[in-house]
Amino acid sequence: MEIEIATIGGYEEVGRQMTAVRAGDDVVVFDMGLNLSKVLIHDNLRVEGMHSLDLIDMGAIPDDRVMSELDGTVKAIVPTHGHLDHIGAISKLAHRYDAPIVATPFTLALVEEEIDDENKFHVQNDLVEMEAGETMSIGERCELEFVNVTHSIIDAINPVLHTPEGAVVYGLDKRMDHTPVIGDPIDMKRFREIGREGEGVLCYIEDCTNANRKGRTPSEAVAREQLHDVMRSLEDYDGGIVATTFSSHIARVSSLVEFADEIGREPVLLGRSMEQYSGTADRIGAVDLPDDLGMYGHRKSVDRAFERIMSEGKENFLPVVTGHQGEPRAMLTRMGRGETTYELDEGDKVVFSAGVIPEPTNEGQRYQSETLLRMQGARIYDDVHVSGHLRQEGHYEMLDALQPQHVIPAHQDMKGFSGYVDLASSQGYELGRDLHVTQNGNTIQIV
Repeated sequence: MEIEIATIGGYEEVGRQMTAVRAGDDVVVFDMGLNLSKVLIHDNLRVEGMHSLDLIDMGAIPDDRVMSELDGTVKAIVPTHGHLDHIGAISKLAHRYDAPIVATPFTLALVEEEIDDENKFHVQNDLVEMEAGETMSIGERCELEFVNVTHSIIDAINPVLHTPEGAVVYGLDKRMDHTPVIGDPIDMKRFREIGREGEGVLCYIEDCTNANRKGRTPSEAVAREQLHDVMRSLEDYDGGIVATTFSSHIARVSSLVEFADEIGREPVLLGRSMEQYSGTADRIGAVDLPDDLGMYGHRKSVDRAFERIMSEGKENFLPVVTGHQGEPRAMLTRMGRGETTYELDEGDKVVFSAGVIPEPTNEGQRYQSETLLRMQGARIYDDVHVSGHLRQEGHYEMLDALQPQHVIPAHQDMKGFSGYVDLASSQGYELGRDLHVTQNGNTIQIV
């Protein structure tokens, strides 16, 4: 059976992920993502109303025209998890393919919301829910399996396409977390089984976000303890405390809500995406948030929440807000610019429970946001966080577990691939033979 892999998006940047695997006449598409940095540099740009071709020209979503070169039929579109760089282009591209969107429950709920918000295209693809550990048939000779992994969002999986020539493992995005705050640990037992059963692993496509960083990525339990320590240290402060984190990081948001109550403050979630992710997770039962937890996304309701906080005393509240990357329209950025009724005073605390995404736009916006906050007297607690991506020791462990015949680095640019190339080379892989460094829009004939 011919096996061909199209590297469509996410092979020249961190963002707009999309990969297609053709096994004989059957094609499976993994991820359809958005490159947020290409959107954020434009003021007041609303993606929902834009045409896919304009977004492709901007470099914001994958250019999927290479799909016409694959001699097969798309049988499934499989987003690995609910981050926008993996699902943000589904509402723009999925309607081109007569195939179901197959995902875990939380991811599928987020995809459905993206589709509902879309103003330009009418996406009518079937939505199929599949849990980690389950399988489905792809054509007559292949099988799709979901393997549970841990990441900075719940319900993440690594999909595996089992073919007669061996398994193709799509390894985006994960860290090796054996003590997650929410959900099950990464299923390393299953990865080791896949590496040693049948024809083994034909090809492994790997997330290289942290491949240049030595050591091991800590567990979310470590971040939770760091955050707990910071919050307890602020217990006696009688001024304003504001926290920000990834809206999609349900485990981290849940910890902030818990610790706010512990130090006698009322948590309030503020911002459109904060309300969307936490509200969706609570609605489908993926997390158990307090019934009286305030979640406000609409601008007017957010402003009313800020007015209440200032009226009743900001020492009684912990606003958990959007804006950890300094996004121009996010709540924390508006606070730094003095565009809300929340008044930052000298000595007030701002806790960034998030790292900066390693991309120039984010780095610049985050620097500007922190500078504005400091100008108002805020004290910054920076990087109370652990990454959702493997470092080098995790990559060694995955290669040992899977023992793939071929490896394709992904989720980075050429500079970001360098650490993984060195790492894989030390394990006997050779560039141009079984280690394939590629770019967007290319196809690789594996078999």
